[in-house]
Amino acid sequence: MADDNKNLSNDLDDMLDDAKDGAKKAGEKISQKTSELADDAKELASDAKEKVSEFADDAKKAASDFADDAKEVLSDGKNVGIIAHITLIGWVIALVMNSSNKTEFGSFYIRQMLGLILISIVTSFIPIVNFVAWIPLLVAWIMSLVSALGGEMKPTWLLGEQFQEWFKGL
Repeated sequence: MADDNKNLSNDLDDMLDDAKDGAKKAGEKISQKTSELADDAKELASDAKEKVSEFADDAKKAASDFADDAKEVLSDGKNVGIIAHITLIGWVIALVMNSSNKTEFGSFYIRQMLGLILISIVTSFIPIVNFVAWIPLLVAWIMSLVSALGGEMKPTWLLGEQFQEWFKGL
């Protein structure tokens, strides 16, 4: 029986040694896997940082492009041409806006609208003529506004070429 206990004790010692070796190997595998995962995490973090940097650069470029486009829209004179069509006050505002940053488009519509405004003022003093003249003046104003909105420089059919010559100082 002593031999059985000794054999049993040896078997238990062997099993404990095997368990220790298994635990040691498992610990080494866990350590190795942890190291691999840490390396992968560092790589992913680096990739993410690079992507964020690329995104930030793209966002900066988009913002810069938007600012350039906004400057171009404001400097092309289209706004001045459209504002010039909004009553006499709008014409004065357009004239002031165009004086600081003259554009051909803005000047063209300032001259067109000055001519239409002067004709409407002159015809307003003659009662019957005023009643008849407001329809062609309204049509000429609408056609001029549509051309300005479309970005085209079309003279009004009502003395448009003469307005450009008469008021070329504006």
